[in-house]
Amino acid sequence: MSDVPIFAVKTTASQERTVADMIANREADDIHAVLAPDSLTSYVMVEADSDGAITRALEEIPHARGLVESGGQAGSSSMAEVEHFLSPTPDVEGIAEGDIVELIAGPFKGEKARVQRIDETKDQVTVELYEATVPIPVTVRGDQIRVLDSDER
Repeated sequence: MSDVPIFAVKTTASQERTVADMIANREADDIHAVLAPDSLTSYVMVEADSDGAITRALEEIPHARGLVESGGQAGSSSMAEVEHFLSPTPDVEGIAEGDIVELIAGPFKGEKARVQRIDETKDQVTVELYEATVPIPVTVRGDQIRVLDSDER
């Protein structure tokens, strides 16, 4: 792995992707990569040779608020500190059998259901709809449900 430092750039909330795209589209040889993880609000991670390269790039980018500083200087991170942002988490993570969920997409959108089975390999959940007169198991993708109430809480 390279020893190129990774810098955090503060952005306007909900503008992380816009800022990341604008930085990535600049033709700067000293900026190598840009990362805007969904789990990190108001920040973009930029891999660059120096903080000066990023500062120059940010001058013309709206919604970019500047580099995050540590002790008066631009603080850099190592790859090990941002590695957890690089591997996606499965959509079914945090869902347990018996949880009460709401379907947020698909033909049963808005329906409430109880989780019967979880297939982590396929990222799918089998639920049983509450309002159905006959209990019918329905299999949906993990990103199509939202947990309302969990037995583990």
